[in-house]
Amino acid sequence: MSIFRTDIWRVGVVQAGFSDICVKGSLDPFAIRWLPNPGRYRFLADPFGIWRDDRLHIFAEYYDYRTRKGEIHLLILNRALEIIQQGQVLSEPWHLSYPFIFEADGETWMLPEACRSGKLTLYRARRFPWEWEAVPEFRFPHAAIDASPIFAGGAWWMFYAPSSPHSDRMTALRLARADTLLGKWEDVSTQPLRRGLGSSRMGGTPRLVDGQLILPMQDCTETYGGAIRLLKTGIPHDDSMSFQESFRITAPQDARPFTAGLHTFSAAGDVTLIDAKRILRNAPIRAGIDLRHHIGKWREQGRMR
Repeated sequence: MSIFRTDIWRVGVVQAGFSDICVKGSLDPFAIRWLPNPGRYRFLADPFGIWRDDRLHIFAEYYDYRTRKGEIHLLILNRALEIIQQGQVLSEPWHLSYPFIFEADGETWMLPEACRSGKLTLYRARRFPWEWEAVPEFRFPHAAIDASPIFAGGAWWMFYAPSSPHSDRMTALRLARADTLLGKWEDVSTQPLRRGLGSSRMGGTPRLVDGQLILPMQDCTETYGGAIRLLKTGIPHDDSMSFQESFRITAPQDARPFTAGLHTFSAAGDVTLIDAKRILRNAPIRAGIDLRHHIGKWREQGRMR
């Protein structure tokens, strides 16, 4: 991670549904409620949401450059999109991000990205929305990155990026299948469904719109998370899927100065959640933050000896 550039993300709530934005192909026509970040060199990103009791529960990656580790935080908003409660809901010894939230089988589930743990872990809400427990029965064959499940055509499908080789993390789209969420997951092919920086890494919730499956993909051709590219395809059956590239959605102009990227596009009822990026170029400050981080790690390692 270069000290010469610092990516800072910001979460926005678009006051329009997923399918409405897909039709327009742009965020510019819609009102957006931008949520505040928690402080300098800290940010919220990868938002996923669900409505309960007329409250919007947004789960997002909380990242602090001082610790270099992501956690999952929750923001609860009322109908006026005002924050009424917030706090941490999940922290592990490893980095967490992309907290994909969904409902199935009468339960609420979270599937965060945690490839540094060496596996993909599914969490169940023990007491929604604050208490979560790992589900040991869930077995996935890989430490998937940005795993995005959908139930369609009588089966579960998981679109994801492989954690290795490292070059595939942004350039390869893989797909796995299972009969049930906690059943046996298997890759549908030994090869990626798709390759390339433009639209091969997931960036939000797969959704069926007018009989077609819409996949929000990250466009990383110019920068990491530079935009969202929508892919259209049919309901999965096997590895013989064909994709049609649709709109490229960029950060709206009213997001200034957060117009350098957009890498999450997730459905949440009648609103859609996004995040937008700005790039800071302040090497001395970043160098100081990184130095304090490394000194802290050295001291901790010394105490453990």
